[in-house]
Amino acid sequence: MQQSIYIEGFAHGNPIPAGCRIGNLLMTGVISGKDARTGVRPESIEGQCAAVFKHAREIVEAGGMTTADIIKMTVWLRDVSDRKALNAEWVKMFPDPAHRPARMVMPLTENDALILCDVTAYRP
Repeated sequence: MQQSIYIEGFAHGNPIPAGCRIGNLLMTGVISGKDARTGVRPESIEGQCAAVFKHAREIVEAGGMTTADIIKMTVWLRDVSDRKALNAEWVKMFPDPAHRPARMVMPLTENDALILCDVTAYRP
């Protein structure tokens, strides 16, 4: 059975949920670093990264899973050579090197954000 996932303070401009779960599989739409209260993106990459990871956690948890169930994150960065802020949040969310999901980083060219991501999670 399909479950559309919404979290407070995070919405897309189009009529789509933040994520969707069917059975053991959960996938998100694009997750941005907008502040949940103001709808404004922080100016720094560090602020946007923190917001992106916060939203990712909240969406996964709203779908009945945990960050331990994340199997892949695709991340788009404005400057793909600057991964320091991304890696800092990555290690906070996934501190154990033996239990980290796959990750792919792509250049972000068609948006004014500094970072975006999407998440795939699976719970056996």
